[in-house]
Amino acid sequence: MRSVWRVAEVRAAEAALMAELPPGTLMQRAAAGLARRCALLLAERGGVYAAPVLLLVGSGDNGGDTLYAGARLARRGAAVSALLLTPDRVHTEGLAALRAAGGRVVPDPPAVLDLVLDGIVGIGGQGGLREPAARVVASLPDHRGRDGARPTVVAVDVPSGVVVDTGDVPLTPSGRPDAVSADVTVAFGALKPALAVGPAAALAGQVELVDIGLAPWLRGTPALEVVEWSDVAEWWPRLDAASEKYTRGVVGVATGSATYPGAATLSVGGALAGPTGLVRYAGGAREEVVRRHPSVIATGRVADAGRVQAWVCGSGLGTDERAVTELRTVLAAPVPVVLDADALTLLVDGSLADQLRRRDAPIVVTPHDREFTRLCGEQPGGDRVAATLRLAAWMNAVVLLKGNRTVIGTPDGRAYVNPSGTPVLATGGTGDVLAGLLGSLLAAGLPAERAAAAAAYVHGLAGREAARSGPVTAPEVATALRAVLARLP
Repeated sequence: MRSVWRVAEVRAAEAALMAELPPGTLMQRAAAGLARRCALLLAERGGVYAAPVLLLVGSGDNGGDTLYAGARLARRGAAVSALLLTPDRVHTEGLAALRAAGGRVVPDPPAVLDLVLDGIVGIGGQGGLREPAARVVASLPDHRGRDGARPTVVAVDVPSGVVVDTGDVPLTPSGRPDAVSADVTVAFGALKPALAVGPAAALAGQVELVDIGLAPWLRGTPALEVVEWSDVAEWWPRLDAASEKYTRGVVGVATGSATYPGAATLSVGGALAGPTGLVRYAGGAREEVVRRHPSVIATGRVADAGRVQAWVCGSGLGTDERAVTELRTVLAAPVPVVLDADALTLLVDGSLADQLRRRDAPIVVTPHDREFTRLCGEQPGGDRVAATLRLAAWMNAVVLLKGNRTVIGTPDGRAYVNPSGTPVLATGGTGDVLAGLLGSLLAAGLPAERAAAAAAYVHGLAGREAARSGPVTAPEVATALRAVLARLP
């Protein structure tokens, strides 16, 4: 996993490192990494020599990093122009270096641009873009490069305008993001929350982390961890010569109904793609489940299902008295449970609170934003990590808050984010598939937070895999899980 650090911890680490280095060393390291990445991007658009490059230069160190990187590009022959957005507070040494290398200061963006460096504000910025920066940024899509394509936008450390510690993005009066939308972000020393979570992550584009020697100086607890494929591969349960269907784990699925049989077949499909050796289904859609999945053992009630190592409950279950009885029976079982959809609705009135508190086995809840709002009485808001952790502490459960960047929070305050999400998963039934897969991982013995993180990651990749063939539906995501899991080493 990759650690993500808040501004305060990054500032403290920078100060400690700079105290050990000659003045300006850290900025030169950052500028070198930035210039290298920009040169690679320019090589894809016809080369560095004579390439028209615009620096959007704000005040402080972020502007200095940008100017020094521009100087390096100018020395390689690029036609570098700098637009000084706060001329009275410009980094004077960086500006002198740019001019000495042949760069120039301009009052307006040139018409032809291959590359734009966003050095408006860094990790200390707050409150969206201000004039004249907002006007200049809004005009960038109207420019074209030597090849006729729009300019490549590179954010310096973070896209200007985002809320760095939360990943929130202010909106303009017209509802548009009041921040730079970058194709690439070159981050220095550490990932920041805005590069990993919330709407800001979508504005960061491809993120490249430049090592400037900061890692040994970062102290305290990261804001969150970004899950990677290597983590999933390490955690995923493996078969051995002694494996059989019961030792691999048995997952119970209490989803669907006669009214909503699709929820049952989808959640069972997700569970069958997971690592467990047997799926037991309990509910009103048992005939449809067995017809679609003949290996499943199906009964009509949770009480008749037999022994399992984890339960999945909720999708399409309904909210009538029968559904309440089934949920109570699931919660009474001394095994991990996944609560999704209708099961979350049944928790809202608080009538099951005592039963939840009495449980020793793990609980994972998987709300989307509207379900979160019903559970908490308020929307997740701009800080999705903090919101997830509040709900996790209140429910004493692992919370998987669905979204393009799904957040997983634990009751003891640890947070993870899934980077594999995709908007194509915003279609009916995909959450049922996710819940089934998650339950299978729990039944196989994974700790709740790892099971949630691994399920979200693989589910996101399955959405991307399914999208290769066109518009995505939930059954296609369930099928694509197998192709994704086939890549595990």
